[in-house]
Amino acid sequence: MPKLRGEAFWKETLRSAHYVVAPMVDQSELAWRLLSRRHGAQLCYTPMLHAQVFLRDANYRRENLYGEACPEDRPLIVQFCANDPEVFVQAALLAQDYCDAIDLNLGCPQMIAKRGHYGAFLQEEWDLLQRMILLANEKLSVPITCKIRVFPEIDKTVKYAQMLEKAGCQLLTVHGRTKEQKGPLAGVASWEHIQAVRKAVSIPVFANGNIQCLSDVEECIRKTGVHGVMSAEGNLHNPALFEGRNPLVWEMAEEYLEIVQKYPCPLSFVRAHLFKLWHHTLQVYQQLREELAKVKTLEGIVDVNRELKLRCQEEMANQKEGEKPKEGLPFFHWICQPYIRPGPKERCKENGASGSEKGVRGKRALEEEEDGNSELLSKNKQKKKLRNPNKSFDPSLKPKYAKCDQCGNPKGNKCVFNMCRGCCKKRAFKDTADCPGHGLLFKTKYEKSLSWQSSQRVIQKPELSRRRDVDVGETAVLKEAGDS
Repeated sequence: MPKLRGEAFWKETLRSAHYVVAPMVDQSELAWRLLSRRHGAQLCYTPMLHAQVFLRDANYRRENLYGEACPEDRPLIVQFCANDPEVFVQAALLAQDYCDAIDLNLGCPQMIAKRGHYGAFLQEEWDLLQRMILLANEKLSVPITCKIRVFPEIDKTVKYAQMLEKAGCQLLTVHGRTKEQKGPLAGVASWEHIQAVRKAVSIPVFANGNIQCLSDVEECIRKTGVHGVMSAEGNLHNPALFEGRNPLVWEMAEEYLEIVQKYPCPLSFVRAHLFKLWHHTLQVYQQLREELAKVKTLEGIVDVNRELKLRCQEEMANQKEGEKPKEGLPFFHWICQPYIRPGPKERCKENGASGSEKGVRGKRALEEEEDGNSELLSKNKQKKKLRNPNKSFDPSLKPKYAKCDQCGNPKGNKCVFNMCRGCCKKRAFKDTADCPGHGLLFKTKYEKSLSWQSSQRVIQKPELSRRRDVDVGETAVLKEAGDS
């Protein structure tokens, strides 16, 4: 059967999906995807997978994709981050039988993506991206899609999208923020950029950004003309977003925990989901927030969830008629609702004096006092300070690592090629060379192998001559016996 492309791919394979759950690292795992699908999601992405790790590590493949088969979890798109065409395609070939398309991540703006040289930090390398998508489009039996961030200039963003389409991309997801817009600086996503891309390309387009409720989805489709809308943070705080409902938090939490019992995932994933679902409630019940952070078993998480439910039900029972939600929330804290990410000034207030006056602790302190007051450090840093009282968290004092000439990761200090271990290993193998700094001795081992082979030939020669003498002797004896 020929590979479907563009509109046909979206209509037939993706079943004209309008409501899409974004790829989220350690958050869009199978259990969460199933919960989202039960509540309106029509298409899901896997978490971003590292192509090189997926290629070399069988356990990584099994944990992230090759687990228990689940027919409910379709249509499904597997997303990879990569910066090497061959590695990307080889990883995709291992994944293509378990999904409906392969997505190349060109939108991750985090520091880990900068260090690894992937995600949004490839958006200026158009020649590399063309080669990656062309090769994937040629070799894979499923379509190739891309998720991008925009440039500040609309014209450049449009040309970028057209280049990806021409290379073979069959569906484009456009996050309407630049790679600099992240965390407290996220700001509002530009639907104007998304609309311009939609008009400029002939392949289906999904929009990402500013989606907190179903009315946002409908408005985005109306204003931009996109085929579908993707949600990440909005979905994490309300998995029933695409149903247009705001359910009680414990309903979603209990249903999710039941699915996790059937389709297990790392405890850190489960804990992170409950922190998002119970976000507003945990600002009220700080002690339970600490318990949720420390619990070591799934049963323990279930117990904390049950206690949060009981506290909320008790609060509901004692609620006065006409009472309104506190802290400016649209709903009471035990109802699934959007979390509006604070800007830089609000974040400082949240973590400063104003937050403590209200009895609501911010996520963590942003900076440390000059005298090193540990109360303003995050808990993780406080633990490090206890182990090493002389430790400083001043970023200006951190060592500056030289970068690998090949990929941008920190290079080995004693590497003869000025590369990280991974790149050095490829180079040393290709050139049959040694790198003592990384303990790679391809040349030495090759020379030892040649030496061993030559010594074996020397040993075999006397044996062969001795065998010939024996054969000649045996022939003489047989001849004498025949004469007699």
